[in-house]
Amino acid sequence: MRNKIIAVNAVIVLIVGLLAFAIVRTQLAAETSSTDQLKRSAHRDVAGAAAQLQLDGLRTERWLAMKANEPATRAALGKATPDARGDAARQLCDQIASAAGSALGAKPSIVAVVDNNGKIVGRNQSDLNRGDDVGASYPAFKEALTKAHPGSDVWSDKAGQFIASYAPVRDEQRAAGMLVIGIAINDALARVGDATTGRGLLLVSANGDVVATSSNAGEDVKNAVKASVADVKNALTTGNVVASQVGDVIFASAPLAGFGDGHSMAAVAAAPTSLLPTAKAIPLSILGAMALGLILVVAAGWFLGNYISRPIAALEEGLLMILNGQTDKRFELDHAELGGLAFRIDQLLNQLMGVEEDNTDDEGRVSKAPTAANFGDALSVDRSQGGAGAGGSAVAGRGDVDAGRLAAEPPDAYYTRLYREYITAKKGLGEQVDHITDAAFKSRIQGMEQDAASKHGRPVRYHVQSNGKEVVLLAVPL
Repeated sequence: MRNKIIAVNAVIVLIVGLLAFAIVRTQLAAETSSTDQLKRSAHRDVAGAAAQLQLDGLRTERWLAMKANEPATRAALGKATPDARGDAARQLCDQIASAAGSALGAKPSIVAVVDNNGKIVGRNQSDLNRGDDVGASYPAFKEALTKAHPGSDVWSDKAGQFIASYAPVRDEQRAAGMLVIGIAINDALARVGDATTGRGLLLVSANGDVVATSSNAGEDVKNAVKASVADVKNALTTGNVVASQVGDVIFASAPLAGFGDGHSMAAVAAAPTSLLPTAKAIPLSILGAMALGLILVVAAGWFLGNYISRPIAALEEGLLMILNGQTDKRFELDHAELGGLAFRIDQLLNQLMGVEEDNTDDEGRVSKAPTAANFGDALSVDRSQGGAGAGGSAVAGRGDVDAGRLAAEPPDAYYTRLYREYITAKKGLGEQVDHITDAAFKSRIQGMEQDAASKHGRPVRYHVQSNGKEVVLLAVPL
């Protein structure tokens, strides 16, 4: 029984668990791997990353503009000799670099003062690069010098890759030069990626060249971008975000409108392989719950099987002992479900073997009404002052009862009438008669008649008489 309980419940848990696993995994795969949804995810990610890059550039430009309007900045460019201007510019750049960390949230890699000719006057932490022609290397910066307007762009050369922001320095309402801050492009991309997509970012030029990538950008994304340069150029030309797919890689391109001329650089972000990275673990958790369910089924089945099988085994063993001759064997089984069955088996054994059951309580009082099997005891208390009970009957004279009428009465009608009168008299005294059956009464009366006939030498029939205290049966000789 124990094994059957465990097997049935285990099959149910397995069916439900595997069905739930299949349904959840199928639904998650459909929802988290949809191409359209992944493209929309990449679209949102790259739009957010591009906006963040442009916002960082704009914020840096405004902060530089405030520094450019300070008297110390104009004074550095107004020194009389080149060496004096270079020393003052270096000191100014060191101060700006020190303040930029807390103001912009990023430590600049280079801070420089550039004159109207596009040449570096001085930079932070070093006297190197003095006189380098920045305007010749970056056409967009040269244009900004001529128009004296702030801006941001991606600078890449042998010295490194930077996201550079610049603001004009004015002297008496005319441009005297530029302040330039350059932040390492890898640091900038990593910071923006963490704040927006959480994944790798790429910067791609209008020629389709991958200018820079964050450290967490995979080679598969780089190869996919190179294979789909036309979509990147389309994003730069139209000024819109364009989603693409190359094999299993889905990515989106967005132009950096605030960098350079607005059509020279694009940000690229790849969509995740799944919209819910932990989706694969969800169906596995169902399998874990199913395994736990199986363990609980085995444990519960073991205890439940023992709870049922042990008393059944005790009953079987006891019955086998009775069959082998131990007729006094009885069951004392304290069990919520099978205790009643054991008690009924004890009662059945007592009746079959003629053993009177102890029906008294702890104080010796009768706790149950007598049964039909004990009907003789009920008749044994029916006696009168001159009569007898079960062992003999009082004899009524012929004048008391019409013996001829009793003798003429058919046997079936006689026994039926006698039983009815006896029960009625008993009920009249308020006694319990539910245990006295018609068949048992008839059998008992016939036995008494045979005893009385052998005693008197002739047949007798009985007559019911009540004296108000008890009911007696009077033998009438025929």
